[in-house]
Amino acid sequence: MSELTNTMRTTALAALAAQGVFFAGCQSGATSDRGEPSAGVLAGSQPSSADEYESWLRANYGKREVLVPMRDGVSLHTVIYEPRPNAEVLDDGPYPIMIHRTPYGAGPYGSEYRTRMGPHPNYARDGYIFVYQDVRGKYLSEGDFVNMTPHVADKRGPSDIDESTDAFDTIAWLLEDVEDHNGRVGMWGISYPGFYSAASMIDAHPNLVAVSPQAPIADWWYDDFHHHGALFLPHGFHFLSTFGRPRPEPTARGRRPRAFEYPTRDGYDFYLDHVRTLESLRSDEYVGMEIDFWNKIIEHPNRDEFWASRDIVPHLRRVAPNVLVVGGWFDAEDLWGPLKIYESVEEKNPAVNNKLVMGPWRHGGWARASGESLGDAYFAPGVSEFYRVNIEQPWFGYHLKGAGSRPNVAEAMIYETGGNRWHGFDQWPPAEIEARSLYFGNRADADGIAGSLSFDPPTHTADRSDSFVSDPNRPVPYTETATVRMAATYMTEDQRFASRRPDVLVYRTEPLEEDITLAGPLTAKLFVSTTGTAADWVVKLIDVHPGDAEDTPATRDGKTEAGYQMMVRSEVIRGRFRNSHEEPEPFVPGEVAEIELPLQDVLHTFKKGHRIMVHVQSTWFPMVDRNPQTYLENPYFAEEGDFVAHTHRVHISQRHPSRLDVRVIDQSTLRLTADPRFDPVRGYELLNEN
Repeated sequence: MSELTNTMRTTALAALAAQGVFFAGCQSGATSDRGEPSAGVLAGSQPSSADEYESWLRANYGKREVLVPMRDGVSLHTVIYEPRPNAEVLDDGPYPIMIHRTPYGAGPYGSEYRTRMGPHPNYARDGYIFVYQDVRGKYLSEGDFVNMTPHVADKRGPSDIDESTDAFDTIAWLLEDVEDHNGRVGMWGISYPGFYSAASMIDAHPNLVAVSPQAPIADWWYDDFHHHGALFLPHGFHFLSTFGRPRPEPTARGRRPRAFEYPTRDGYDFYLDHVRTLESLRSDEYVGMEIDFWNKIIEHPNRDEFWASRDIVPHLRRVAPNVLVVGGWFDAEDLWGPLKIYESVEEKNPAVNNKLVMGPWRHGGWARASGESLGDAYFAPGVSEFYRVNIEQPWFGYHLKGAGSRPNVAEAMIYETGGNRWHGFDQWPPAEIEARSLYFGNRADADGIAGSLSFDPPTHTADRSDSFVSDPNRPVPYTETATVRMAATYMTEDQRFASRRPDVLVYRTEPLEEDITLAGPLTAKLFVSTTGTAADWVVKLIDVHPGDAEDTPATRDGKTEAGYQMMVRSEVIRGRFRNSHEEPEPFVPGEVAEIELPLQDVLHTFKKGHRIMVHVQSTWFPMVDRNPQTYLENPYFAEEGDFVAHTHRVHISQRHPSRLDVRVIDQSTLRLTADPRFDPVRGYELLNEN
């Protein structure tokens, strides 16, 4: 073991010894905390508050903390909660092991207990052995932390380590050390822990039988900090300005040892008037050069090996036999990840029982919220409870405990927004979809304010176009919310504020004569030109509610459902990557170029009387950093004089049919796949009361 590793271990032990914690297997005479239930708490009582829940946990679960050795000599700090003898849980044991690997801290450390166990507090009642682990280089684990640990496909010795080897070694150690287990191991995680779940199930340990990557990061070029090469500025900077600070030695300190102090709570003002250029964020006035991964973002503007090596999708082979991928349709952080991980597991592991769940949630909303509404959008009561009771908990119970019959969970459990129903499909996307296109119509041919949008292709041969002036010094805001972070609800926000901007092109259908449901992937195909050499392209799909729409429980003061322009899906591409993400190229001024932009999947019904609307724009600030519209080898080094206004055009003709390619599913198919356990109006909780 290296001298550095020994020093880290000593520091970790000293940090916890000060809190009265001793490590089993690392100190002579160490013992586990698996005694009888403590006096004063009725183990069988039903906890009704957070304090009572913690008391119940203490009475029925023992806690110990260990350093688990990896094959290269590094040890990972691990917290284990085990049912006590005679614990008042539903099963008498032996128990399955549930693992959660995280960079956010496996604590609380010492004598304190977690306020919830497992994916949801109900799991503790079922009886599991819960294991929480600090990943390499975080909190009290040894080693060096590497963001989105690259997978090592060709392992030749104990020094070739990644998240799959760390998970394998952890499971092997637990099976030897932990008592009263049934030999079955499960794993779950949301967001970054979702990445660790996905990466950990590659070349899976034989005892790892069920894994649920939830809102998993899969590739930071397409999720979280980048979308098709465009930098999601407030999300990346806000996260890394705290999470990205170096940890020179193991510590039990909190996730945010030193939060960045913004001079204003208005992100639009901060990034436009205070910061101006990205390079200035690395000055001593802000975070300096201390945040290594932020420096890496600035230094790697293209999809080079630095980013490609952090893509977990190509490596998802020989995974655990049962996989449940979970995501939210309105996850502002990680929507690409769950869809691509499900797709990759399906493609590379045909024998695996692979399932997908997509609900109308924000990031992690299935575990943290009711799912009844999000921002301006209203769905139905009990959306999250339906998932927890009918999908997740019985799925883990069946595969890890052998409890009950095989749960009634289809291959793809998908929530239909607009129609507000759960559906069970045999595959995703559904086999019954029909490819169609929504073509843009020239604004001059319509009302002069909005161009037309229809399933009929353009018939005119003469080239026509709609134009707008894009000024990076007066960018289109992405939200009306004043925040320095990425607004979590922007994906359902009313878009009327953007429709009224002269630098946003608007295309819309006539009021629909019947319901239309889009299912599966969306792809914008634009034919564009610009007077400049660089530009971003943003496309949004919007559901325009009629003028007589009634308000819902989600309607806030000063808002109205009448005319609500609900954003259904949106995406951006940095135009330099239109032909290659690895080899960018400038636009030739005045020359028509084709842009193909995947918008990710949907299952959404546009109701009779609603309109389908599409926006096209070039700024989306401050969520997307400003494109100077002057081509530079590295646009992140742009100086103030590089930011120039230019005229952009979207071309519309038989030769240049700008459009949105969609997939339409028949209403009769939707009725057949609707889950009868969920009512589109009364929801799930109310249905259960009767």
